[in-house]
Amino acid sequence: MQTLFGPNAGNFWRMIMIPAFEATFEMVIITTIAGTLLGFLVAIILLVTNENGMYPNRIIYRLMAFVVNVIRSFPFIILMVFLMPFTKAVMGTSIGVKAAVVPLTVSATAFIGKLIEGAMQEVDPALVEAMRSFGISDTQLIVKVIISEAAPAIISGIILATISILGATAMAGTMGAGGIGSAAITYGYQSFNYEVMYTIALILVIFVEGIQGIGNVVYRKMK
Repeated sequence: MQTLFGPNAGNFWRMIMIPAFEATFEMVIITTIAGTLLGFLVAIILLVTNENGMYPNRIIYRLMAFVVNVIRSFPFIILMVFLMPFTKAVMGTSIGVKAAVVPLTVSATAFIGKLIEGAMQEVDPALVEAMRSFGISDTQLIVKVIISEAAPAIISGIILATISILGATAMAGTMGAGGIGSAAITYGYQSFNYEVMYTIALILVIFVEGIQGIGNVVYRKMK
């Protein structure tokens, strides 16, 4: 049985654990960046097309909101299966890190988009109207007023989304994406090696606490 702390643990860490963590970090970083950028786009569209927005458009708003809500309603593992044909068409494969990034990004975009939209809607309408009365452009209003005022809440939401993405990568690992989820299942649960399984679970807890701690520091500085 493989052990993480025995005399032969070095090979296991070098060949299995370290590549698994690298794959997980790659998925988390790529997904968080792509999901945040696309999430901002979704949030801005929802913000400006709602009934109180700058350019109210019931059709666009309802269509976008419907798509976002449908994606958010899917359990991630089902979303992965549902998107497999699309993933294979885009990436040329339905397994591995490259393939996992597609459903992860789709899920993260919907989640982050709603968080950012909610944060921007909390900006004081009186402030928005006051800035508009000064004649600033809509782009400046969104970037320099709404996003700026909502920045602490947006950062808090992105940190929450990053933690969710980390959990989703573990599920992605069970479907051939690699990473620590795959290592925990293959070399821990299926091999009845509870040392591996519990150690990975502990490391995940440490990662989550680290991400949350960094987020709390950034939030306090921006508040």
